[in-house]
Amino acid sequence: MSDNEYLRVEDDTVKKVLDEMPPDEMLYDLAELFKVFGDSTRIKILYALFESELCVNDIATLLGITQTAASHQLRVLKVNKLVKSRKEGKMIFYSLSDEHVTKIISQGMEHIEE
Repeated sequence: MSDNEYLRVEDDTVKKVLDEMPPDEMLYDLAELFKVFGDSTRIKILYALFESELCVNDIATLLGITQTAASHQLRVLKVNKLVKSRKEGKMIFYSLSDEHVTKIISQGMEHIEE
């Protein structure tokens, strides 16, 4: 294979990857989403919600943190569309926002258990 053939193949590969690459803004948003998973308290909250719908007091008790700290982390998770809430009387209950979040948590656990 001559140098020209090698460069042509590489250029085709690079062009194909560039054509499939999402816009920078989408990749930035994806990176920001993964940053949310970079905090162990938020991961604990997500895992707890993976098991059951919970209120702030339950989450704070489970994790041994203040309700204020739990509320702050839940706000971050909610802004990033990872959790949703519903009100029942004066209580607010939190759960994972959708099946995507459930899959992310379960696939992450499978990955680290390998």
